[in-house]
Amino acid sequence: MTAPIGVFDSGIGGLSVLRALRRELPHEDVVYFADTAWVPYGERGDAFVLERTLAVAQALIEERGIKLLVVACNTATASAIAALRARWPQVPIVGVEPALKPAAQATRTKRVGVLATRGTLASAKFRALHESLASQATFVLQPCDGLAAAIEADDGPRIEALCAQYVGALGPLGNAPGCIDTVVLGCTHYPFASPVIERLAGPGVTLLETGEPVARQTRRLLEQAGLLGPGDAPGRLTLSCSGSQPALEAAAGRWLGERTEA
Repeated sequence: MTAPIGVFDSGIGGLSVLRALRRELPHEDVVYFADTAWVPYGERGDAFVLERTLAVAQALIEERGIKLLVVACNTATASAIAALRARWPQVPIVGVEPALKPAAQATRTKRVGVLATRGTLASAKFRALHESLASQATFVLQPCDGLAAAIEADDGPRIEALCAQYVGALGPLGNAPGCIDTVVLGCTHYPFASPVIERLAGPGVTLLETGEPVARQTRRLLEQAGLLGPGDAPGRLTLSCSGSQPALEAAAGRWLGERTEA
């Protein structure tokens, strides 16, 4: 099957998921769309996010002819994945969610910090996930206003300041009793700030993100549907966006380190 995989995010955050996909499925063609004219979704309302997600998915499915869609945005997944699956039942769709389940299994102190956008934390999908795991660990939820935008802008001092603010707000971190020993990066932008977050959190704290589980699930769905791409040649990567194409290409070069097509 020569059709590409489609990957979608409000901005560059989904590149963290794309990076894992390229490692897991290096021979697949991928079309990545960043809705950078409207980034970040996490600070917008559900109705707006649903409208934009449906519009972008329609373009990828009906115009680009993708064989599978990865919604590489926690907010878009929470707001729109049910509507996407109802609209295009013939297309396998993979969403992302904050890694609360792996965190509940990984934590030894039974205290987990969750860094996420306000939109993700307020969503019904997140609340249901949180409530289902409440008996397994205590989750300290921290909205991170402005952090995704700072990462989009590659604003180092702003990233540093916001990470310090939000990691500090989680409370004591470490592997001592009563401390948070696991931190969930609940937005696909945040792995690009993980060196800063890891340094601020200190030794003994594990950071969890969603890229690798999403990549493995994508492979499983392609295999089940008989849609894995043939051949051994490296897959083509095509980038497109609703905002600045040069900015997206620069971010992809910075984070992925590979050539792309427009």
